[in-house]
Amino acid sequence: MSALQVSHVSKAFPGVKALDDVSMTLRGGSVHALLGENGAGKSTLIKIMTGIHKADSGSITMEGKPVRFGNPRQAAAGGLGVVHQERNLVTRFSVSENIMLDRLGKHSLSSVDYPAIAAEAARWLKLLDLDVDPSTPVSRLSVAQMQLVEIGKALSLQSRVLLLDEPTASLTPSEAQVLFRILRRLRDDGVAIGFVSHKLEEVFDICDTVTVLRDGRNACDSAGLKSLNRDDVVQMMIGRAERISKRAARSKPATAPYLELQDYSSTAGHKDISLAVRPGEILGLYGLVGAGRSELAKAVLGLSGQTGGEIRVAGRHVKINSVAEALALGIGYVSEDRKAEGLILLHSVLANAGITVWKRLANALGFLRDATIASHVGPVLKKLEVKTPSLDQTIGNLSGGNQQKVSVAKWIAAGVKLLIIDEPSVGIDIKTKAYLHDLIHELAESGTAVLLITSDLTEMVDVADRVAVMDGYRIQGLVENDRNYERVSTAIMGLIHGRKAA
Repeated sequence: MSALQVSHVSKAFPGVKALDDVSMTLRGGSVHALLGENGAGKSTLIKIMTGIHKADSGSITMEGKPVRFGNPRQAAAGGLGVVHQERNLVTRFSVSENIMLDRLGKHSLSSVDYPAIAAEAARWLKLLDLDVDPSTPVSRLSVAQMQLVEIGKALSLQSRVLLLDEPTASLTPSEAQVLFRILRRLRDDGVAIGFVSHKLEEVFDICDTVTVLRDGRNACDSAGLKSLNRDDVVQMMIGRAERISKRAARSKPATAPYLELQDYSSTAGHKDISLAVRPGEILGLYGLVGAGRSELAKAVLGLSGQTGGEIRVAGRHVKINSVAEALALGIGYVSEDRKAEGLILLHSVLANAGITVWKRLANALGFLRDATIASHVGPVLKKLEVKTPSLDQTIGNLSGGNQQKVSVAKWIAAGVKLLIIDEPSVGIDIKTKAYLHDLIHELAESGTAVLLITSDLTEMVDVADRVAVMDGYRIQGLVENDRNYERVSTAIMGLIHGRKAA
C-alpha cells in the first residue's frame, strides 16, 4: 500500500492552469523525486497536499484513507511533514522555539519549559551537524543555517511522509551529504520521502523513483530511476536534450579593479579582508555555512559598519553607508533571500523588474510610462523565460524559481558596474540555469565586474574566473580556475579544511 497517493489532481489560478490531471505515488521506505521546470507545478502540488491550496478536482489518500488537510498544521498532525522552498520561520523567535513551535505547551496558556525545548532542539541540531546555540534568535542566522533549522523542525515531527522542496538550495555539497545520510536513515526506517530538486546529480544519488511534471501535466508518473538516465529525465522535463557548458578558462583582465577591499574589517566580524574585482572579471566567493560570504556582500552595501581597512571603487576611496549609496556607485546586489530582501511580493512583475531603472528612464518631469519600463526590462525577462500570464501579474503569485529570475533580471536591466550575485540559481531549473550562466558571462564580457557567491561547487567552477575562499570571516586563499573540476574543488576544500586543522 502506498504511503501517499495523489490521483488526477487539477488546480487553476487566475490566468493559468497550474496542475492538470496530475498523479503521483509515494511509498514507505523510498525517496521519490518530484521534478520539473520552474512553473511546472511542483510547489503547487506540495501546497495542495499540505492544505495550503485546495484542489479543484482529484483526490489524495494516505495509507489508503482519503485525506483533505485544511492547513499545514493539520497535515503535520496527520503525519505529513514538509520543508517548503520558502522558509517559514519566526525570525524573532529562537532556534529551539522554531523547531518546537507547535509543541511549546499543552495549550495556549501553558508555561514554556525553555530548558526542555532547548534540549530537544539540540538533538536535531546535532543530527544536522549544525553548531548553533538553540537559544540563538533565527534573525541572526545565515540563510543556509535557517534552511537547516527548517529541516530540523520537519525531522523533529517524525512524520510518516516527509516532503522536501529544494532542501539543499542554500547548502554546500558537504552539508547536503549530511542531510542525505539522515534521509537514508529515515528511508530505511520506513518513512516515505518526497524530494524536489533542480540538481539532478542529487536526485540520482538519493532517490529511488521519480515523477516529472511539464506545464502542469505528468510527463512521467512514479517511474523507477534505475530504468532512466540523466538525458531521459531532462528530455521529459524540458522537451529536449540538455545543453552542456564547455567554457574555456579566461585570462584575468588587465584593467584596474572596480572594487577593492584592503585589510577590510566590519562590525559583522570580518577581519583583514583583501580582495579585488576587475571590470570583465567574475570573482567567486566560496565557503561553508557561517564563513561570512553573504555578510561580506551586505557589509560592502553599507548594511554593516566598517571598522578598519579601505574600500575603493573605481580607484577612489569611499565609505558606503547604505544600499542607495552603493547603487549610486554602480553596485547592485542579487540577494539569496528573494522573499525578504529581493522582491516586493505584492507588486507586479513589471514593477519589480523595473524598480532599479525608474529614475534613469523617467522623463524631465519625472513621469514614467509602463511601456517604457517594459521595453527596457522585457528582453531580459524574455531571455530568462519568466513564466507569467502578463507583466501586470503580482509577483507573489509566481513560482519561487520565476521570482528568482525576476530578482536577477532587475539588476541586469539596471546596467550596474559591479553586480554581487548571491546564490543565483537557487530554485532555478536546468535550462534557465544555463541561460543565467550565459548572461553572467555576457555581463563580464561587456565589462561588468561580477562577485559570485554560490554554495554549488560545480556552478562555481563552471562560471567563476578566480575563487576567493572564505572561512571564519576571513579570506583563506585564492584559487585560479582552469575549469578542471577535480583540481579546483580539491584546492578550495583544502584551503577550508587546512585552516580548520590548524
